[in-house]
Amino acid sequence: MTGATGYDATHAAWRRDPQAFWAEAAGGIAWDKPPERTFDPALGVYGRWFPGGWLNTCHNAVDRHVAAGHGARPAIIWDSPMTGQVETITYADLLDRVARLAGALAERGVTKGERVIIYMPMVPEAAIAMLACARLGAVHSVVFGGFAAAELATRIADAKPRAIVTASCGLEPGRIVKYKPLIDAAIGLSPHKPTAVLILQRPECLCELTPGRDADLLDAMAAATPHPCVSVEATDPLYILYTSGTTGAPKGILRDNGGHAVALRHSMAMVYGVGAGDVFWAASDVGWVVGHSYIVYAPLLAGCTTVLFEGKPVGTPDAGTFWRVCEQHGVKVLFTAPTAIRAIKKEDPDGTLLKRYDLSKLDALFLAGERCDPDTITWSEGLLHKPVVDHWWQTETGWTITGNFRGLGLFPTRPGSGGKPAPGYDVVVLDEAHQEVPQGQIGSLAIRLPLPPSALPTLFNADDRFREAYLSAFPGFYSTADAGMIDAEGYVWVMSRTDDIINVAGHRLSTGAMEEVLAAHPDVAECAVVGVRDTLKGQVPLGLVVLKHGVTKTEAEIGRELIAMVRDRIGPVAAFKEARVVARLPKTRSGKILRATLRKIADGDDYVVPPTIDDPMILDEVGEVLKGAMR
Repeated sequence: MTGATGYDATHAAWRRDPQAFWAEAAGGIAWDKPPERTFDPALGVYGRWFPGGWLNTCHNAVDRHVAAGHGARPAIIWDSPMTGQVETITYADLLDRVARLAGALAERGVTKGERVIIYMPMVPEAAIAMLACARLGAVHSVVFGGFAAAELATRIADAKPRAIVTASCGLEPGRIVKYKPLIDAAIGLSPHKPTAVLILQRPECLCELTPGRDADLLDAMAAATPHPCVSVEATDPLYILYTSGTTGAPKGILRDNGGHAVALRHSMAMVYGVGAGDVFWAASDVGWVVGHSYIVYAPLLAGCTTVLFEGKPVGTPDAGTFWRVCEQHGVKVLFTAPTAIRAIKKEDPDGTLLKRYDLSKLDALFLAGERCDPDTITWSEGLLHKPVVDHWWQTETGWTITGNFRGLGLFPTRPGSGGKPAPGYDVVVLDEAHQEVPQGQIGSLAIRLPLPPSALPTLFNADDRFREAYLSAFPGFYSTADAGMIDAEGYVWVMSRTDDIINVAGHRLSTGAMEEVLAAHPDVAECAVVGVRDTLKGQVPLGLVVLKHGVTKTEAEIGRELIAMVRDRIGPVAAFKEARVVARLPKTRSGKILRATLRKIADGDDYVVPPTIDDPMILDEVGEVLKGAMR
């Protein structure tokens, strides 16, 4: 099936019989014991997928490919411009290393259901540690390497891990981040104390080991007896991934084994159009959900080769790094964040570096992480001459809510839209009275329950908090906390977070729509619009823009042009009268712009520097601009 017909037919098949749809997808997984039921609405908070089934996720991701005779196939390509190293790990090599690390963890008391925190840079051992936990039936919780000690301590206190797997350091452009002092400080702050810490000693910065607790990771693996896979129930947890909570306490997103394996393996062919032997690269970090889903689990479940990259889109060494990796390793599909492409566009607006590389094997670019402005889509398409797909999903869902589907035949894209709902997601737009709004009208995006396989069944040890955070706003629905609309052809437009809808003199306006206008300016590399308090209108929008290299216009000239564009395309009702140029925008390490924090700074409210921020100094720089603009 191709084009809209393929998508329409598949989506209709899911709607007719969701259980039959997912039962068929479950046939792609090797089960130790087949599920007794596809879905049971009486289990858990809103129901559970594949109850009664038994499996092991590591076996499905590694062992079964070796057993099928594919042990020589590359499983992981580690490409590290930070160290100048490239390493290819075959499925057979990966099996041996995972089994040995599982053995080392088992010797230190890690058993089925125990938690293990993984605090690692982008090195092969990070993925190996995740798979080793899955092999044991243990529950891993990956924390972004270099995370502050206090934030790491809250995760240790909540997860209560038996062990921590870490490294002596992480590498950032121009600096080395020492992990051992952060680990020691976090353990000191936490009321729970893990009994074992395994440390990968990196030659760039060796560390002292704490006697009686710490061990050299590679030595422990070499001495360990390889451990077999432990069978677990489909509804048993695979991992916890913490996100920042509105109360200050992190939320532990829980992922189960069965639904996760089924949906992620299925998504590789359906969404990305790749299969066994194809090279897939998710240019993210294992500390984020994209890294969990599409660096480690989904590509390996599908028998692909996955690229694990230790570097940045610019500066390691230049804005051509992504294209070099694609050419060198024969990447078929690249998946990254819009902010990475905008960074490349800022440094190399004409694509001069891109033209040096042979990208004939690259079939498509997928973007997710935050809403992608149409200008970034069209810029990428114009240079790559490949499909560029913006797709929308969340940490909580684990895979795409809406997108375009290479495995079903791509339908026409609409820059600015995140595509159409994936089979499994019943997406609606609701108003404050919980009623569906007319097509084309902005409201709160929600998903009718039950959520599909691989979406979170609950929060770790916090069912009530899960209900309050996600299910209470619209009974019978999961609240995405995103605002947007669905057009007459079924395309979903995610405009902003619901708290980024601003009220200007009684008019509800999307800051995302204004950002779309600013991003279309030929001199703007990236931008953010925040709503700030105003005594007359309630709120007014304020634009912050980062300019491309080589722009010679003054800030006043740029501001006048941007104000005119917003007035022309959105109208005077937007009351857009202020645009300021900044050198950088504050972002999380996953590339999301910290709009809520910017709004608090502009309003003069108290705020906490988010623990996920990439560079705290940027907040000070932008804060001075905001304060000057609002005087």
